[in-house]
Amino acid sequence: MTDLLFLLGAGLLAGAVNALAGGGTLISFPALVALGYPSLTASVTNAVALWPGYLGGVLGYRAELRGQRRRATALSITTVLGAVVGSALLLLTPGKLFESLVPWLVAFASLALLAQPWLRKLFGGEAGGPPSKMVYAGVFLGGCYGAYFNGGMGVLLLTVLGMFLHDNLHRVNAVRATLSLVISTVSVVAFSLFGPVQWQAVAVVAPASLAGGFLGTRLAKLMSAKVLRGVVVAFGLGVAVALALH
Repeated sequence: MTDLLFLLGAGLLAGAVNALAGGGTLISFPALVALGYPSLTASVTNAVALWPGYLGGVLGYRAELRGQRRRATALSITTVLGAVVGSALLLLTPGKLFESLVPWLVAFASLALLAQPWLRKLFGGEAGGPPSKMVYAGVFLGGCYGAYFNGGMGVLLLTVLGMFLHDNLHRVNAVRATLSLVISTVSVVAFSLFGPVQWQAVAVVAPASLAGGFLGTRLAKLMSAKVLRGVVVAFGLGVAVALALH
């Protein structure tokens, strides 16, 4: 019963954090490892279990996604390609070098998000114009990263989208939630077919992450764009430190 409550709490908090900023993996993945699952098993199980939380986040952003179907679809196609590559890397290679780079990638993304208004002027072109083609390269790399290691994925995606899409941050965050769901869906298919998923743990964490996803979107909508950016930056830097210590 203690283990059950522990996993339920981890799933709820991870789902909320993923909907708010991304990085819930840094809560649920250590929880699975603490219960004795090997690292690879914990990683693929965690990826499958958090899928409902990403779905909850997208459903919570329905209003913000209105009028963005074309943009979200085009970016999702590119993200799928990146997620396929990332899933294959996790299943086929040890990836120790990549793991050593993860804290630096998350820290860079967090600081880039902090400097986002300036970076948008530098790289993003004029407001109201079409997004830079660099956004597609960015979400492709985000798909690779997110499928390989989920921690900090939301921070990376929000940084890329915020630099190249001239829009309200909450609407950009809604697109980020959609791309996170796309990456998670590719991971679920790949890991369910080829990975050592522990379905009993998924049955506990998945519904909790769904509830957490709804909760996280509600919290995000209550924040101003500046506060939301500050929360994501602070959380992203915390994730980077946690990853470096791990």
